[in-house]
Amino acid sequence: MEDLQDFLKEKHYKKIKFTVLKTQHLLIQGKINGVKGNFILDTGASNSCVGFESVARFLLNAQFSETKAAGAGAVGMETQLAKNNDVQLGRWKNKFHLIVFDMSHVNEALIQYKTKAVDGIIGADVLLKGKAIIDYCNHYLYLQ
Repeated sequence: MEDLQDFLKEKHYKKIKFTVLKTQHLLIQGKINGVKGNFILDTGASNSCVGFESVARFLLNAQFSETKAAGAGAVGMETQLAKNNDVQLGRWKNKFHLIVFDMSHVNEALIQYKTKAVDGIIGADVLLKGKAIIDYCNHYLYLQ
């Protein structure tokens, strides 16, 4: 049988390495608007997000949003919306709207496990658009 990565390469998928943190979160490096960052790869997050503290760093034009965020035990969190940003993971790149919200509860949990804080979350919006395939065994994300 043909090797998975060879098969996916023929289908024009891009291969992106991720690491598994002590917390069992998947950590992936990427760029937003050309600026490098560290992100949790989260299949359960509906949208990709960054923290309020990252707005200037990632050159985001964030606007007020009436949408409330929920996740990881927090509900009703204020959000902003940053439209049409370049999100790049490895050699894969596309435009996305990003949710901006207070990620302190996420990073506090990571720090309790002596893991570095992250800049944001890559969610299902990216995974769906990229027709994602996650190779958990070999720690690769494939996006088309």
